[in-house]
Amino acid sequence: MTRKHGGSALLLVGCVIGLYASFVSWSVLQERINTIPYGVDEYGKPIFFNASLVVNAAQALFAALIGLLYSLVAYQRNPFDVFTKNDGQTGNKLLRYFCLVALTSSISSPIGYQLMKHVDYLVYLLAKSCKLIPVMIVHTALYRTRFLLEKHVVALMVTAGVAVFTLAHSKKKQALSVDDNDPILGVFLLAVSMILDGLMNSTQDQIFKLQRTTKLEAKVTGATLMTVLNLLVFVLTAGYTILFNFNQIKYTVGFIHRYPEVLLNVVSFAALGAVGQVFVFIILEKFDSLVLVTATVTRKMISMILSVVLFGHYLNMRQWIGVALVFGGIGYEALLKILSTKSTTKMKKS
Repeated sequence: MTRKHGGSALLLVGCVIGLYASFVSWSVLQERINTIPYGVDEYGKPIFFNASLVVNAAQALFAALIGLLYSLVAYQRNPFDVFTKNDGQTGNKLLRYFCLVALTSSISSPIGYQLMKHVDYLVYLLAKSCKLIPVMIVHTALYRTRFLLEKHVVALMVTAGVAVFTLAHSKKKQALSVDDNDPILGVFLLAVSMILDGLMNSTQDQIFKLQRTTKLEAKVTGATLMTVLNLLVFVLTAGYTILFNFNQIKYTVGFIHRYPEVLLNVVSFAALGAVGQVFVFIILEKFDSLVLVTATVTRKMISMILSVVLFGHYLNMRQWIGVALVFGGIGYEALLKILSTKSTTKMKKS
């Protein structure tokens, strides 16, 4: 296990526990808010909370505020100084990258909430474990990045796992379920969401690539990313909601008046997501991405198991094979990173 910047074993254990606790709870609340009705109308039709823009804005605001606190406490610096302390050309380039990431994130998240009305949450969760595929596609098409054969093997394993899982999908019939079951629309929205995720993640890579190749007076830290990106997402989402979809705000106020439980769910969801992001960035900075991959992959497995237990899903044997292919592919990638890290360490010692 690689450590850097003095990361201790006790700190790692605390961060992993914090990441599990926040994001597993966050995942359960995400499914609760989007796929479980809060009541039934006079005709017996289930009533769902349909205000994804409000949920997205709330989460971004919480994350921006906690990210700002994280930056001030951990780094004693203003996270926005990457735009003011660096030279004008570099600052403008960073701003363009940040805006592109924020734009794709602010579009992708509401699409994710919408598609959960058409596909089962487990399909959504599994597909979101496959970010490697769209990231590779966007990197190759937009940034002309080439990948090793092993990366393509991982992508094929993950793709095959999702395909097997989706084709073999079945679940127990529930009296109250999501609004409808239009899998074609769901798959289309899922593909759009994953492409946007690919653009978002590959552009984030360009931010750090720029930092590696350019001498920056003010470095981009995890706290910088967390604060600036979430603030931009909040401004974009809140601005769009106020200007073009104000009815969603009025709908939310009325829904909270009828079902106060949703307010606690949304606030808890936003706070847990924000706290979870802090643990992600601490692990990245104090240890390395391999530790983070291991923690997040196991977290997703726990989230899937909880989803099966808490929300009455059923997985048949073919679906378990699909799950094994997905996490086997991600585990294979983690193994490659371990071997690569050991090889690099040996070369440095010799």
